[in-house]
Amino acid sequence: MGDAENEIGPIDYLVVEFPGSHMTGEGLPLLVDLVDRGIIRIMDLTFVKKELDDSVVAMEISDLTGEAKASLAVFEGASSGLLGRDDMEEAAAVLQPGDSAGILVYENLWAAPFAAALRRGGAQVVASGRIPVEAVLASLDAAEPGSSA
Repeated sequence: MGDAENEIGPIDYLVVEFPGSHMTGEGLPLLVDLVDRGIIRIMDLTFVKKELDDSVVAMEISDLTGEAKASLAVFEGASSGLLGRDDMEEAAAVLQPGDSAGILVYENLWAAPFAAALRRGGAQVVASGRIPVEAVLASLDAAEPGSSA
């Protein structure tokens, strides 16, 4: 591996559902801030919509209209090739007809030096995961003194 490849951070993805295909754009400034501060790098950003007949339509930022398109313009062209049609179909499988989802693939730049050091030392990640926020909140509530759990 060359130096550039050895310095890559962990890659994660998110699928964010927009019921009724309604996007407010409220989270976009926060996403831009993460990029601007060098915490993450957007590798892919695309959207899918599940039509009422259950067919799936892939949408690029340029396909959006109005405020959503203007807000996302900074990410236009973000495509690493990691997302394929099968990934979009899989993401859309959990959507209700008429809903849309944003699919975001990003590099955790903050973790790149740590990950590179581990790789140089011969270590490798053999498992990873994410604990759902709801599970964390439930656990914290149960651990509070006087809780009924």
